Amino acid sequence: MSEELDDCIIVGAGPAGLTAAIYLARYYLKIRMFDCGTSRASWIPTSHNHAGFPHGISGNELLDRMREQAAEYGAQREPKRVTDLTKPDECFTVTCGDETYRARTILLATGVVNNRPEGIEDQLHDEALSRGLIRYCPVCDGYEVTDKKVAVIGTSDHGTAEAQFVRTYTKDLTLVSPQGDHDLSEACSKALDAAGIKRVAGPCGDFAIEGDTIAFDTAEGRMAFDSMYPALGSVIRSGLAKSCGAKVSEDGCVEVDDHLETSVPGLFAAGDVVVGLDQISHAMGQAGVAATTIRNHLAEKTPLRR
Repeated sequence: MSEELDDCIIVGAGPAGLTAAIYLARYYLKIRMFDCGTSRASWIPTSHNHAGFPHGISGNELLDRMREQAAEYGAQREPKRVTDLTKPDECFTVTCGDETYRARTILLATGVVNNRPEGIEDQLHDEALSRGLIRYCPVCDGYEVTDKKVAVIGTSDHGTAEAQFVRTYTKDLTLVSPQGDHDLSEACSKALDAAGIKRVAGPCGDFAIEGDTIAFDTAEGRMAFDSMYPALGSVIRSGLAKSCGAKVSEDGCVEVDDHLETSVPGLFAAGDVVVGLDQISHAMGQAGVAATTIRNHLAEKTPLRR
């Protein structure tokens, strides 16, 4: 066990975790940030939604800039995966494999993991992402598929809602069921018909990049698209919050108050693990609020400049 006691340990080093690190380091707090290297922001080929970058910025470049900024003020980032989190006393114990660390407060910025269509190999998936052939956030990049041929992989209410959103940008849109026939309510069917969104049954399979398109098999034969959006939900990384006794919602999001503190005093959360909006700006804003609250809570107990 590390004998050091950190003021705050940040779990996760995407936009939320790095924003918190920048704030907390500039508050002269002793912090440590664990980064398992799986931030979804690294998937973004180019974002034109992030304020301050009129010509766009890649997710990796944004993360690199934020890491550099955090390091400038002494934030310590360690490439480790946190495997357990407990609060045996007034402080927290963070476990990384066979190592443990102690902290007065914790900020969880663990995010979510998007569910991929079955059968896509990692190398193909990563290349398709880098080329904009697979996209996960129409709020972020729906503008980029304006008037292109697009598929939404999904069905039911969630698939319908995503298809309706993407329909804002293109008329050439097909909702493809990931497995077998579509599972659509009468209301969903009417909404899709009204929007002119085509439907194709699954299953989807044999994904490949063909020229400048993403192609795959369906019940109606092989189809190719300029881009596709998997609308298959996500897995919320709230396991550490649960193991520490924090309350989570029915869908697994960590419940927090207006200042991003969970039901466990001293345990905070920010970003998509709180609410899956998939928005960098929202995650960064939450992290700033959480970090400032952490600073103020700690200031009530001990002087901050030692």
